[in-house]
Amino acid sequence: MSMGKVYLVGAGPGDEKLITVRGLECLRRADTIVYDRLANPRLLRFAKPGAEFIFCGKFPKHHTLRQEAINELLVRKAQEGKQVVRLKGGDPSVFGRVGEEAAELASHGIEYEIVPGITAGIAAPAYAGIPVTHREYGTSFAVVTGHAKTSDGKPAVDWMSLGGIDTLAFYMGVKNLRYICDSLIQHGRHPQTPVALVRWGTMGGQQTVQGTLETIVRKVEEVGLENPAITLVGDIVALREQIRWFENKPLFGRRILVARTGGEQGNLADALSERGADVIEYPYFSVHERSDEIVVETIARSGEYERILFTSPESVTFFFAAYRRSGRDIRELKAMFYTLSRRTGQKLQEMGFASEIVQPFSASDKWLVVGEACILKNREQYETEWGTCDLLAIYEKEECYEYNANMVRLLRGEPIDTIVFPSAASVETLVRYLERAEIDPYAMFSVASLVCMGERTAEAIQAAGYSAERAASPTLESLIACLITEKVNE
Repeated sequence: MSMGKVYLVGAGPGDEKLITVRGLECLRRADTIVYDRLANPRLLRFAKPGAEFIFCGKFPKHHTLRQEAINELLVRKAQEGKQVVRLKGGDPSVFGRVGEEAAELASHGIEYEIVPGITAGIAAPAYAGIPVTHREYGTSFAVVTGHAKTSDGKPAVDWMSLGGIDTLAFYMGVKNLRYICDSLIQHGRHPQTPVALVRWGTMGGQQTVQGTLETIVRKVEEVGLENPAITLVGDIVALREQIRWFENKPLFGRRILVARTGGEQGNLADALSERGADVIEYPYFSVHERSDEIVVETIARSGEYERILFTSPESVTFFFAAYRRSGRDIRELKAMFYTLSRRTGQKLQEMGFASEIVQPFSASDKWLVVGEACILKNREQYETEWGTCDLLAIYEKEECYEYNANMVRLLRGEPIDTIVFPSAASVETLVRYLERAEIDPYAMFSVASLVCMGERTAEAIQAAGYSAERAASPTLESLIACLITEKVNE
């Protein structure tokens, strides 16, 4: 068996889009992904089908895997011939213990690569409106650990050496914040030196607390701010009021759950994140094309049908991919195209085809219904509404168990203030998966604002016993406008 390779990858400070192109390349081809709690779990959806996930998150006073066990795990997986990604929050070389892991791999003759990431000590302040250097406020910058392996956990720092540095970034220093502030004052820093703590920097749930070396401890205690956080010390913090930008986004501070049913990556979550929201997509699925004999035979005679109903955007993608592979002339297709949703119609429109939203009616025409494998269970429903039809299961949907487990962990943390239902099916799906995760969906629905896009979805929410704010039209732009203007339940 050939030896594998280990990629020690920086996942960036939190926002999934801040991972490097190289890091994403490694992630997409990894056989095994060993990740920690500071790596955004949304990155896991970029893994290839069948990838192995191992969580080694380190929480205060609790380690899922200790560092020695992580080192041994990386060695063992590489020796099994696996391509391994060790996914670390921030940059692996900045308090990421990458030196220990690389040394262990080197001692066993295992090939490895260190893939830098954007470190939180620079990114979190930037998202809070604080550059770490400035020609007038700070021409020097240092990163400092906020805790250490000493008996009391206090950082073993040469405080005198920090005296001439304009801006200091302490990592994970909330617990020792009083000690840090007192030490800096004792070694020459003015008590009125500006300080800012940024928790979960670059994420929609980012929290920033400002003060001075003299006042910041009290202010942090008042709001109950905890790690993970960056503590920034220096006159440069004063720039925040002038150039803060991320926290000015229209949906900043909102924690939004997007209920999902399909596998195709939509642009809804991205649009919400772009406007500053902290977004959780749940449940999440991957999709796999089917290419069995039935698919091949049905594609071969698809020109016989007078009407074709596409049940999802994925059904459009996979149907025409199979059609192209068949080598058939597209002009053989004589059918009128129908969809169940506007999104599916948009997918057809992108390919140059017109379609209509299907309505129940009696027809003698020959129908073909294209969709996910579950449509095979719904023949009676389809034939009741539209008459005799053939069913083509063009793809299969598979739950992303590791991703969903991480989303459940997030859902059990800070409360959701808004739930967005993109489709009628998403209502039942979310209820079922929340119940399976032992989360009371109705308790969540009672305290969150419910928002939807269309009439059928509003009816499904009403059937579940709740009412929802409905966007003025079933478009992304209208939904965003609705979210920005609607009042969050208190």
